[in-house]
Amino acid sequence: MSENLAVSRPVSRWKPQRKLSQWSERIVYCLFGAFALLSIATTAGIIASLIVEAIEFFKVVPFTQFLFDREWTPLFANPQYGVFVLIFATLMTATIALSVAIPLGILSAIYLSEYAPPRLRRWLKPALEILAGIPSVVHGYFALIFVTPILQALIPGVEVFNALSAGLVMGIAILPLVASLSEDAIFAVPQSLRQGAYALGTTRREAIQNVVLPGALSGIVGACILGMARAVGETMIVTIAAGQNPRPINPDLSFLDPRISVQTMTSFIVQVSQGDAPVNSIEYKTIFAVGMTLFTLTLLLNICSFWFVNRFREKYE
Repeated sequence: MSENLAVSRPVSRWKPQRKLSQWSERIVYCLFGAFALLSIATTAGIIASLIVEAIEFFKVVPFTQFLFDREWTPLFANPQYGVFVLIFATLMTATIALSVAIPLGILSAIYLSEYAPPRLRRWLKPALEILAGIPSVVHGYFALIFVTPILQALIPGVEVFNALSAGLVMGIAILPLVASLSEDAIFAVPQSLRQGAYALGTTRREAIQNVVLPGALSGIVGACILGMARAVGETMIVTIAAGQNPRPINPDLSFLDPRISVQTMTSFIVQVSQGDAPVNSIEYKTIFAVGMTLFTLTLLLNICSFWFVNRFREKYE
């Protein structure tokens, strides 16, 4: 009987601690769940505000006019609402940015993952990611004051405000995002695949080209698409360096000239938000129509990234 009591006492001693541990787990579970719901509710609130105001805009401006007009002059006496003027300018600056960020980012990722010594890698990767902490307004003034004069000296016809300098500096701004995500994807490729390639007599370059990069393709493409979404949503760089002059869509394709001033979707939102348009006016509601268009575009890019990453990850796994 005494032996049974000796055994049962330690068990009963642990019961309060187990209950306390269970309650703490439940509290943490509920707390984290509340944070997740809060983020979802915030996103839903943003979407709802955009949709409500965009519906009010489209009650006045037909959706076909919004899509097929060739000019964007909502603040003029004779307003035109061709949003593709802003979309083309946004995609042009984003394409220039990606032409800088993708090759430099992928090459940097390959060097950090495959060539750099571990001690040097521990220094270089944080130094590269420091670029992501530079405010975009600093990048904008850097493009306007430093990059634009150089382009004007090298390329004739470059205006003070132009899409080329804005796109180049934007590429530098999103370079850390592309490089960091690509490096993580390359570094995650199993070491056994590299060793198997070396055992077959391949050089390091051949192993990277034929084994490592195909294995990390989903992560690299996902990084590039996320960089595209980041470039599409950039505000201050294009507002300061690219100007606020929406170019009409003409048959001569002059609106695609990167040397001239353009206006992107984000820079238009900044322009109207400065107070030039009265609140609740149709000019003011264009902010929400353009914002909804921008949200839809970035959402499609993120969906493409998610789909591509999942599909090719399964293929190479």
